[in-house]
Amino acid sequence: MNTLEKFEKEHLKELQSNKNLPKFNAGDTLKVHLRVKEGEKERIQVFEGVCIAKKNAGINSSFTIRKISYGEGIEKVLPLFSPQISKIEIVKIGDVRRSKLYYLRGRSGRSARIAEKNTFNQTSEQNLSENEKESNATTKDAVEAKTETLSKNKSEETKPKQQVETNQNKKNDEK
Repeated sequence: MNTLEKFEKEHLKELQSNKNLPKFNAGDTLKVHLRVKEGEKERIQVFEGVCIAKKNAGINSSFTIRKISYGEGIEKVLPLFSPQISKIEIVKIGDVRRSKLYYLRGRSGRSARIAEKNTFNQTSEQNLSENEKESNATTKDAVEAKTETLSKNKSEETKPKQQVETNQNKKNDEK
């Protein structure tokens, strides 16, 4: 390793410790919060688009984001460790089979859409099984309560009509 590579490696560790960048790939829809300086004021501008390429080259890593604005395609190539980037958010994870999605440049509308990847973690699976147990317990209680009310209704229906009518007459008289 020469001195330049050592310097880059140390600088890369320093940059990574300062920023919490999410892991993303080509096909993911991202929101990149960029610092924009206008005169003396500084503000944050959000650029949301699809990551069409990612270049992993140590400190020189970069990614390309594409979005359609007013019918015109806009692409930005941003260095991953740029001080201009305040944060990166992943909006949705795309299901693609390529690392470079340059074919999206020639497409528009429905053909330019990327399917969302179904991410189903084991932790969410465990949560679902716990929720199912709880819901099964509550449904059992509900079913038991329903059967009790139905059995009461059936017992009233099986009484002779005269007895039901006399019960109703007594209630009316009491009023």
